[in-house]
Amino acid sequence: MQYPYENLENFTIGALWQRGLGMYSKNPSLAWVGEEAMSYEKMGAKIDAMKALLKANGIHKGDKVLLLSENMPHWGVAYISITSLGAVVVPVLPDFHPAEVHHILRHSEAKAVFVSSKYQGTIEDAPSSDVEFVINLDTLTLLEDISNKSYLSQFKQKMKEKIHKHDATQVNEEDLCAIIYTSGTTGHSKGVMLTHKNIVTNAMSSHSVIEITSEDTFLSVLPLAHTFECTVGLIVPLLHGSSVYYVAKTPTPSVLLKAFELVKPTMMLSVPLIIEKIYKNKVLAKLNGSFLTKNLYKIAFFRKQLNKIAGKKLLETFGGRLRFFGIGGAALSPFVEQFLLEADFPYVVGYGLTETAPLLAGTPLEKPKKFKSTGPAMYGVTLKIKDADLHGEGEICAKSPSVMRGYYKDEEKTKEVFDEDGWFLTGDLGHLDEDGYLFISGRSKNVIISASGENIYPEQIESVINQNELVADALVMEMDSKVVARVYFEQELLDEKLNALHIADSQAQKEIQKLLEEMRQEVNEQLSSFSKVSRFIHQAEPFVKTPTKKIKRYLYTE
Repeated sequence: MQYPYENLENFTIGALWQRGLGMYSKNPSLAWVGEEAMSYEKMGAKIDAMKALLKANGIHKGDKVLLLSENMPHWGVAYISITSLGAVVVPVLPDFHPAEVHHILRHSEAKAVFVSSKYQGTIEDAPSSDVEFVINLDTLTLLEDISNKSYLSQFKQKMKEKIHKHDATQVNEEDLCAIIYTSGTTGHSKGVMLTHKNIVTNAMSSHSVIEITSEDTFLSVLPLAHTFECTVGLIVPLLHGSSVYYVAKTPTPSVLLKAFELVKPTMMLSVPLIIEKIYKNKVLAKLNGSFLTKNLYKIAFFRKQLNKIAGKKLLETFGGRLRFFGIGGAALSPFVEQFLLEADFPYVVGYGLTETAPLLAGTPLEKPKKFKSTGPAMYGVTLKIKDADLHGEGEICAKSPSVMRGYYKDEEKTKEVFDEDGWFLTGDLGHLDEDGYLFISGRSKNVIISASGENIYPEQIESVINQNELVADALVMEMDSKVVARVYFEQELLDEKLNALHIADSQAQKEIQKLLEEMRQEVNEQLSSFSKVSRFIHQAEPFVKTPTKKIKRYLYTE
């Protein structure tokens, strides 16, 4: 297998970084939105200083180093420093509950921590762990006292007892690079072990989807501790000499609009929820604001014309230079994809898992997109469908240099996701068409079997429900052998609708039930007879979600 990248000695993070540093030393690398980016050369100096600090305090090859922070330029500095030393980075999503962070600290046996000031308290409150010193990520300085424990003085004493110092260690592509603890929809957190080769080859396979250059500018809004943003939003740009800008505040619509104006990104990654909200609140709301456009939008010919106009305006909103908008992490609603297609928006839907570092499939920008498909396999990836039915549908399986080593300290779970021939079992159901394009039906664990034996995919019904502008989120599940849906409304739109009636709270509840029943009937008109929903339930509180904005189903279905 040949990747089109010269001057890369081996597939390690350190080798990838050294190549980028050598080729793009004067280029801008990482920065806050609105600030000047540090050059690759300056970033390299910070990385060298951090490697020296880690080595001086006893971090050796294979040691675990936790990384807990919101997105910032120094996140990448810490990540490269840890991994190029041969130590193992343990990135933690800042959305995790402190108890979950403490569990990861213990389970990973982390010897050191990089933490931003915002989350320093979480580390200070941690009960007993193996942590020996802590580095503040904002300032890249050693914290001498954490939770009344003088880690620095203790460790200096330990260092005096060392017989010899460890010098530069050879890092190999098969060495463990990162342990990523997932917080999935099933509720079982697992430590995914990714090697250097897993991550670097996945980053290099990006060339099969789009050409990336040193002139490209990324805007980062997804958490870097998630594999999608880390590999595609950090490692990929560093491989190509591109620059990445981070938003210092919570990415609200007003904050993002300002960031688009300042950065004018050429590339951006998103989970479906972000683009779905933009479509509903910015595009659809405007079209529905006029009686004429609302009715014209129902006619295919006029809808396509209106979508083209809206697409041009949307690109202007993103700064006018966007040429790649990568969507991953969850399923994209078909009604939103229809808009993106007809609007000529430069989007690509990718498919993958944390366990595959992450990408397995994606449609190259120059190739025709197929509606509802995640595209063909990425470069170096082989996909197959296991136990396919008469329609060619079955479990999606993969072989790739990016497939994980296994789950940390869990051989039993590792064995469960590999078959006897070494294929990784994704747990997703789908089929491949004659051109090798992958179509995903849903998660195998979520499938509902109808009374007559047909497969009902909750995700597909949810996408139909979510088309309603009043719906913020929907969850379809089985209850008492029937298909039911829980619906959480867009609260502002619901309030507007109910306030217009000037009614009391008790009457409002009756109106909500009436609205739910009307929606149920509208949705069922678009579904097969065996998959019709018997009841809509009002979800009063927002659904609890994973960091990639997928509903934690187990909280509502078990």
